[in-house]
Amino acid sequence: MTKTNPGRFFEDYTVGQVIRHAVPRTVAEGERALYHALYPARHALYSSDVFAAECGLEGSPVDDLLAFHIVFGKTVPDVSLNAVANLGYAEGRWLMPVYPGDTLRSESEVIGLKENSNGKTGVVYVRTRGLNQNDEVVLEYVRWVMVRKRDSAAPAPAEVVPALKKVLAVEDLAIPDGLTFEDYDFGLAGEAHRWGDYAIGEVIDHVDGVTIEEAEHMIATRLWQNTAKVHFDLTFRPEGRLIYGGHVISMARALSFNGLANAQMIVGLNGGAHANPCFSGTTIKAWSEVLDKAETQVPGVGAIRLRLVATSDGTVGQLRGEDGKYVPGVLLDLDYWALMPM
Repeated sequence: MTKTNPGRFFEDYTVGQVIRHAVPRTVAEGERALYHALYPARHALYSSDVFAAECGLEGSPVDDLLAFHIVFGKTVPDVSLNAVANLGYAEGRWLMPVYPGDTLRSESEVIGLKENSNGKTGVVYVRTRGLNQNDEVVLEYVRWVMVRKRDSAAPAPAEVVPALKKVLAVEDLAIPDGLTFEDYDFGLAGEAHRWGDYAIGEVIDHVDGVTIEEAEHMIATRLWQNTAKVHFDLTFRPEGRLIYGGHVISMARALSFNGLANAQMIVGLNGGAHANPCFSGTTIKAWSEVLDKAETQVPGVGAIRLRLVATSDGTVGQLRGEDGKYVPGVLLDLDYWALMPM
């Protein structure tokens, strides 16, 4: 009897299937320090208990993307161990802050299946929820993954492609209880730019760059307990170990501090694509475009919708070519909502 886990293949999924992922993780304070060592993350709300308390929170939460990576990593053995590519995200919502001492676990529901025309792979759509020790949902998101078939002759399942929101409405966003920017200290935050200082259509060059190192990527991917073979085993990707897409997301978000230091909390993920593969030795730079702005139900707290683009060539403002495809230098195209003082 085989005791090892080879991972699920496309024909192992059924719509409506719910997968409870191993292993729960208690978030330690040290993870914040390690996260800030891996990325140039400097947003004040996630760096200072005092700053966070003055914004109405019980203390400084762990970075939103740190919580995302923990929840995401747990899904890999069951969802994307045999993936060819992670194709996209939608309907991501951070529903409550995660603090050191919280224990997170993950579960996913299969909400769609579509076999590809080559008969060798198919796309699996899952809605994943991260829950804390009180069974409260702290975040949820949809992603879809191209997964290999075990047997290309296996019959195709009935095609189900879920209808997903292209953009979350501001009413869909969860504002943490007690959050206030009434006494917000712009000096300590690092920039003076308020919600009202940004214009829809504005493009911000974040200027700085970081060269991706093999060792740091592998430390980060192990920290999130992401077991995807393409990130570790060169026999699955002879041209180089593929850098975990979440590593690129976190690096780009951290770089966006320069110009968006007051876009403090990520609360919504509208969509995202890992446009081109990233390997060690690549120097990541980033730029953002302001896509929309909205007032929230909390006075003084504004929502800003941003497109965050990570590049390997430093080009700013260029996303797609005349053929409609991403240009080679684009690594990441992420559409998200953040909260900012008005």
